[in-house]
Amino acid sequence: MIPQEKSAAVSQALDEAFGVTSFEDIQRLTLGRSPGIHVFRIVVQGRRYLLRVIMRTDDPTRHFANMRSAAEAGLAPHVWYTSIPDKISITDFVETVLFPRIDAPRRMAATLRALHALPPFAPVADQFNTSCMFLINKGPALEGFLTRIQAANIFSKAESEELFARYEQLAALYPHHDPEMVSSHNDLFKPDNILFDGNRVWLVDWEAAFLNDRYVDLAVVANLVVTDEAEEQLYLQEYFGQPPGAYRLARFFLIQQLTHIFYAMAFLWTGSLGGPVSLAENVPGWAEFHPRFWSGDIKLEDNQSKTIYGKVHLERLLHNVRQPRFQEAIAIVSEAHPLTAQ
Repeated sequence: MIPQEKSAAVSQALDEAFGVTSFEDIQRLTLGRSPGIHVFRIVVQGRRYLLRVIMRTDDPTRHFANMRSAAEAGLAPHVWYTSIPDKISITDFVETVLFPRIDAPRRMAATLRALHALPPFAPVADQFNTSCMFLINKGPALEGFLTRIQAANIFSKAESEELFARYEQLAALYPHHDPEMVSSHNDLFKPDNILFDGNRVWLVDWEAAFLNDRYVDLAVVANLVVTDEAEEQLYLQEYFGQPPGAYRLARFFLIQQLTHIFYAMAFLWTGSLGGPVSLAENVPGWAEFHPRFWSGDIKLEDNQSKTIYGKVHLERLLHNVRQPRFQEAIAIVSEAHPLTAQ
């Protein structure tokens, strides 16, 4: 089950971590699996652990450092072993229970507050930015991405015009280089990366973690668990420790629209394999889709589900930008950052 070329390294990891060279049981996990990574639940001396074996060529130094920092703060499972040369890690295995969505806004706001207070993670080059902030900072990687999206003929003419008009508006307006960047997870749009053991929230899969705009984590988590403006107020108040005020609410709302643009583009393109997508097909509404996504009833495991996910974000964006709140938020953030446009 373990790749043959990693067998000796895994034995060494077990020896260094636990003083044994073999496990008593092993099960390969597929939930939340990233490409090029094998994830196993192993049993050693009667206790369960999570073994990750990275087969990709990328350097896990930043990944492992961020994971350890989060674990030391009690935000990620305890780390028993990492090897950068072998690209192997062993952590505690979290036995999960259903995370009640009604409790999630408060708990997740507190979790994000603790995450964003960690010592600064390393920043990354724009081409490795896996969050919606990728759309903000200009460069060859972004230009190539946008060119592929436009050439794929994914959207109708009217949808494409509105999508890109709103994108250009936000890219010109939104603060590009916030001096208060924080240690961010950047991959919490997936419920699989948020574990609940009945008592505590644990965050896992730290490959995409880097120094980023705090509102990115706030927005993608809110997409999952915040259902209305009243709950949004409470969520942000829990995070900031005080009522959020007009500016924070406006900035939060605008970054949410940027997440909708990012996920609509990325998932409709990948879901359709770069070909045309029929947006006439009915898809679940925002309020219907996300409780099922949060509970695990919906997985982004095939092209159809990815396409639906992209459509849901597109429809949410088109609805939101036509509401008075969008123009109000634009005005508030524009006044606070009159020189943002590049």
